[in-house]
Amino acid sequence: MDEERSFAVGGEQVSALWHRPEEALASLVLAHGAGVGMRHAFMANVAEGLAERGLATLRFQFPYMEAGRRRPDPPAKAVAAIRSAAAEAAALAPDLPLFAGGKSFGGRMTSTTEAGGHLDGVRGIVFFGFPLHAAGQPDDSRAEHLMDVSVPMLFLQGTRDKLADIGLIRGLCDRLGEATRLVVLDGADHSFKVLKSSGGDDAATMTTMLDAVANWIDQVLADGTS
Repeated sequence: MDEERSFAVGGEQVSALWHRPEEALASLVLAHGAGVGMRHAFMANVAEGLAERGLATLRFQFPYMEAGRRRPDPPAKAVAAIRSAAAEAAALAPDLPLFAGGKSFGGRMTSTTEAGGHLDGVRGIVFFGFPLHAAGQPDDSRAEHLMDVSVPMLFLQGTRDKLADIGLIRGLCDRLGEATRLVVLDGADHSFKVLKSSGGDDAATMTTMLDAVANWIDQVLADGTS
């Protein structure tokens, strides 16, 4: 069950949801995408699915979402929110290994934070659809900061994602090296929805994705990499 929390980001207070299952193995700070908040169905489904796999999550609102604004926070404020959320998760569960990441904008801001100065205690970053470029404008300049990330990374990417050409994502992950893993979800778009005509299934895609997250975290912890 989600536990309502809040923490400060600069002079602002933001809401959060903490979900820790019994016998948790690790925790994940889960940042939302640009257009939806922490209570969106995708975020809730990810948190519930990860709890079933022994992973605690801390979802939270970026300050702009908390205030009801449509325009995302500037990078400096988003970075401050990520750092505050990671500190909150570490305080809530000092006994659990800590990971961080998020959906689209939330994941990119997490890696931006790590690249600008190590996120204390964070063992790896999970991207639920890295937003590599604008729709219809293939380019990988948004990924330059990833070369400065010092922890393992997991990319979960759909082949129909208009914000991340799968060929560019594959090339990027190759350049990032062995500490980076890419999981390709056939037929999935940026929201991890699949076309019914393809014979795919949204629930099966979610299961594959969450299993991949749990298995990757297990591997990172087993390897002792950070």
